[in-house]
Amino acid sequence: MATRGRFRLVLTGGTGMVAMLMVGGTAGCTVGGGGKLAAGNSGEPMTITPANGTAQVKPDGTIQVKAADGKLQKVTVQGEGATITGKFGDDRKTWSSTRTMTPGTSYTVTAQARDDGKTRTVTSSFTTLKAAQTLSIVDVTPNVEGEKVGVGMPIIVRFDRPVTDKAAVERALRVKPDKPVEGAWRWVAPDQVIYRTKTYWQPHQKVAFHATLAGVNAGGGVYGAKDAQATLHIGAAQITTGDMRKHHMTVTRDGEKLRTIPFSAGNGQTREYTTTSGVHLLMGKGNPVTMTAPGRKPGDPGYYKTVVDHAVRFSNSGEFVHSAPWSVGSQGSANVSHGCINVSPANARWYYDIMQRGDVIKLTGTDREVEWDNGWGYWQLSFDKWRQGSALG
Repeated sequence: MATRGRFRLVLTGGTGMVAMLMVGGTAGCTVGGGGKLAAGNSGEPMTITPANGTAQVKPDGTIQVKAADGKLQKVTVQGEGATITGKFGDDRKTWSSTRTMTPGTSYTVTAQARDDGKTRTVTSSFTTLKAAQTLSIVDVTPNVEGEKVGVGMPIIVRFDRPVTDKAAVERALRVKPDKPVEGAWRWVAPDQVIYRTKTYWQPHQKVAFHATLAGVNAGGGVYGAKDAQATLHIGAAQITTGDMRKHHMTVTRDGEKLRTIPFSAGNGQTREYTTTSGVHLLMGKGNPVTMTAPGRKPGDPGYYKTVVDHAVRFSNSGEFVHSAPWSVGSQGSANVSHGCINVSPANARWYYDIMQRGDVIKLTGTDREVEWDNGWGYWQLSFDKWRQGSALG
């Protein structure tokens, strides 16, 4: 068979070494093996970085493919780790990965280029560095399968260790609602970051959370171990508004009034017994819940221990909407509680049954404002103040 030409393949590794492979070609021949020309005719080389056989590739490195002549048709990256995406550039003469890789993983890059009607294929297999320390997400709230949440719901992400390079990690966090709205992350602890929107979520939609964390350099020699994802199901827009001077609260759903409920709030004799004003979120519920006087033990002045039914929490300072049959006579006319919102057993059961975590409850009428970091009081901050807690400015 007559020889028609010779082909050259150059694979450039992250260490700067270049492997030159001279292949004798004949018309229609196929040369197998990783990193070798699989099909084609003559032409200038394609290069893949990292080169075939390279080990200890940094997970936050970039895969690059270049075609000296012709155009790249297709580039795929296969491996058991994170799915690697990329984009073409320079009129499809180049391709670069657009995300990081999973530590300690083998990947194979397959690139096809077409020149003068001929297609050629090159492959390169390499392994990434196995990180001594990794970073993982251990909890995303809300995290209950199929749960519908309210329009004020934050996304709370907690990691398994403190994050050194918060900006790098925050760049890997994506939030995509079906109905777009502006939002921002705020770091509240070295191992916890929270997402809040500028305005409430639109009701009746899904919100996708995706952390492309695998391979992210989180600082101090720590790399992201794996990606994480979650889906929020935003339910109806249930908003409760109450004035503690008028002792009534109104509950609406998607703008329509459901019920007006008489209540009794904190008696205000001390700061502890003053119900907080401001924008709260419903955080959870229990039936029954045992309530005790904070910071007091049996025998101390002011000590109490009471079991209540159908309790819905709205702060971390012991505030609930709950059943209080003992104060029905004051509900709608006077504030006599230790700080909770007392309602009748029937109203408490109804409120308990319809509540969604993340529902908004706005209370007015006292001089004690809920702190933004008391429970989920995040809406107490303006959005400009909120996003000042982002590592990205």
